[in-house]
Amino acid sequence: MSRLRLYISPCPNDTFMFDAMVNGRIDCEGLSFDVEYHDIEELNSAAECGVADISKISCALLPAITKRYALLDAGAALGRGNGPLLVRRKGDEGALHHVIVPGLHTTANALMQSLFPEVERRTPMLFSEVAAAVERGEADAGVLIHEGRFVYERRNLTLVADLGLEWEARTGLPLPLGGIVIKRDIDPALREKVERVLRRSIEYAFANPMASREWVKAHAQEMEDEVIDKHIALFVNNFSLSLGDEGRAAMQRLTALDDF
Repeated sequence: MSRLRLYISPCPNDTFMFDAMVNGRIDCEGLSFDVEYHDIEELNSAAECGVADISKISCALLPAITKRYALLDAGAALGRGNGPLLVRRKGDEGALHHVIVPGLHTTANALMQSLFPEVERRTPMLFSEVAAAVERGEADAGVLIHEGRFVYERRNLTLVADLGLEWEARTGLPLPLGGIVIKRDIDPALREKVERVLRRSIEYAFANPMASREWVKAHAQEMEDEVIDKHIALFVNNFSLSLGDEGRAAMQRLTALDDF
């Protein structure tokens, strides 16, 4: 039996995809996992240090870790209409000079840097705290990811830009947000097994969408079923089963890498 150290986020898309393999609902082909759950920026930092055998990361981080980790074909959060949202307080006007982002290594921050180069200051913050900080006036605007993008309208916030739609308009490609990487020094046969088991786990999740609900809710920031359903529907799709040619082209465009 092979036991691997697995780092994922507590967000519904990750827990939905990994539930079956972590909780023994499928044949894991002798694999077992020591799982830790971390915010995406914590996952990025851990990947830079090579802590986990398998890890969720922001796609924008790939160039920095490509010597140590390889991107798996399964498990990606990639698609259309799923991008981070730039929001500000209702009634505020004028140029944006200071924006809160959910981590400096995130794809959200990379998009801000590319699409809004005029922003002079980008401050990192835990993703679940961004909306409240913007509401308090701690910055001109903030970038929302994960569950926050579905509930910001309940706050005194308004949409400035959908960064995913901006990306799509410029590139014509789906937006790569996150991916699953595995250490390059792991035996190729074991790497193929991990990918096979992960794809099987996602297929099980699609076929049995409520099987993971209790586990998903135990980790989610927003507990409402409606929010969880929207989150999963937006971030888990056919690209999660396999990047395919279009998904790989999108990854290459975002990272300028020819090989993962």
